[in-house]
Amino acid sequence: MHDGRPYPDHGLQPRDWAMIPPRQVRMDTLTTTKRELALDALLADDSTFYGDLFPHAVQWHGELYLEDGLHRALRAALQQRNVIHVRVLDLDSAGPGQAHTGSDTASIPAQPPVPGPHNG
Repeated sequence: MHDGRPYPDHGLQPRDWAMIPPRQVRMDTLTTTKRELALDALLADDSTFYGDLFPHAVQWHGELYLEDGLHRALRAALQQRNVIHVRVLDLDSAGPGQAHTGSDTASIPAQPPVPGPHNG
């Protein structure tokens, strides 16, 4: 396990995540991998100024693990939003033992949208 992450190391660098298009994900489908919440980061107006606007999640064994963006997700939850845009790396679509490494983003599978909550 890597820093509370139950999935294998995928090797993506921050710039590699930009190659994955964001998709809508229901908030109640995300599992955090962070053990602590920093209130100063939560309350900072410029918390995404130097980073990605979208949180990063990894799909592993059918679960979505929020790897980066806990504070953004929490702010969205506090605004009573049920859905958030997230970049999702789907390790379930990779073959066994084929975690993504380095800048090999060509092998990242396309990400279908997650259905939103039912209206009605």
